Amino acid sequence: MAGIKDLGDGRFRESHGRYYEDFEVGHIYEHRPGRTINEADNTWFTLLTMNTHPLHFDEEYGKATEFGKTLVNSTFTVATMVGMSVSDVSQKAIANLGWTDIVLPKPLFVGDTLYAESEVIEKRLSKSRDNCGIVTVKTIGKNQKGEIVASYLRSALIPTRGHAVDDKINY
Repeated sequence: MAGIKDLGDGRFRESHGRYYEDFEVGHIYEHRPGRTINEADNTWFTLLTMNTHPLHFDEEYGKATEFGKTLVNSTFTVATMVGMSVSDVSQKAIANLGWTDIVLPKPLFVGDTLYAESEVIEKRLSKSRDNCGIVTVKTIGKNQKGEIVASYLRSALIPTRGHAVDDKINY
């Protein structure tokens, strides 16, 4: 878990993330702070990723839809949830192994605040690498009203204690 490494002579280094051993099935990590999504966030992400659907950046188009306004790009919602979870789930990860079961039950709108939490649903030692394990979490994103706007399962390859990159280098 996050902590401080004593380097000696009154010098300390922050350490972030969890080792494989720190994860317990059933534990839930509430990722904070939340993130209020603004119009520039949504427009930049949408256009940067070459998504040309006007529902994400054309206010007049959005007004004519069943939603009555533009929507936050759903891949931005998921990407933000992933980013929010890094310090708790994958700060020490060797690799993301995949995302599955992505569900978007409610739209997120500009001005909404996104919160996320991840529950550890499975962990096992790697069969091919003796210095790491695979951790799977279910991450849920909620708006400021507590409504679920997105969820997914994510698996990552996590090093065991003493085998993370930051354990090996002195930067």
